[in-house]
Amino acid sequence: MTGQLSRGAGRFGALRDRRYTIRYPFAADAEMIDMESGKQLTGVTSDISLGGCFICTSKPFELNTRGRLQLTRNGQILDAMVIVRIVKPRIGVGVEFFDLEPPNDRILSDWIEGLRKNR
Repeated sequence: MTGQLSRGAGRFGALRDRRYTIRYPFAADAEMIDMESGKQLTGVTSDISLGGCFICTSKPFELNTRGRLQLTRNGQILDAMVIVRIVKPRIGVGVEFFDLEPPNDRILSDWIEGLRKNR
């Protein structure tokens, strides 16, 4: 019985540990291209953090798909390389940013700073 409790607690703890940055509600148009197949995904973000975002889409990519993501909000465009870390069928995907070059890193920082101030 003790083993079952600790296994369950371990899974819960591991899930929480993956979320290492604060998420903020955030709506931006999202377009992602699968780097392997060339397939495209479109949707809208529901939240964003310095580490990634969640994209609401009815046809999500598979787990571990690597792609190029473009987020557009109020005329600003952020381009990033991402990897799909969470898949929720018919709901969307959680992606992690893994290559954010200038000026995209500054755009993301500015968006997050604006969200922090409005909190």
